Amino acid sequence: MTVMETETTDSRNDTCAGPPPHAARRPDGQDQYTISEVVAFTGLTAHTLRWYERIGLMPHIDRSHTGQRRYSNRDLDWLDLVGKLRLTGMPVAGMVRYAEMVREGDHTYADRFELLEATRRDVRARIAELQDTLAVLDRKINFYADAGRALASERSR
Repeated sequence: MTVMETETTDSRNDTCAGPPPHAARRPDGQDQYTISEVVAFTGLTAHTLRWYERIGLMPHIDRSHTGQRRYSNRDLDWLDLVGKLRLTGMPVAGMVRYAEMVREGDHTYADRFELLEATRRDVRARIAELQDTLAVLDRKINFYADAGRALASERSR
């Protein structure tokens, strides 16, 4: 069972169903990838993938008969979500907690909802702060552009 699967068959399960629209194209019909292929798809290092598995962020990765990790499309979808959560600034402990709640099943929906809502509030606050910062930069850039034009105009006289 992967992180995204739970014991129920409810269609609302947190399955990360399907790759995001911008994901790198995966070979048609293929659903088993080596760690090096996952590295190529995700940009993560093999060390990071093994670490994610050790800390419980990716608790079950299938293995080949020789013991090599075999990742599935669901695993790649999960890694895409983890990447997005990382971009939000969510601490690793929060991502691990989210993964644990997914594995625990439907009764954790409210807790997952609150965790994601809190993360969204943090992201929106950071976006607002960055927009304010961008406005300051725009004003400074416009000031220097105007000053540069004025100096060029004065020199050309």
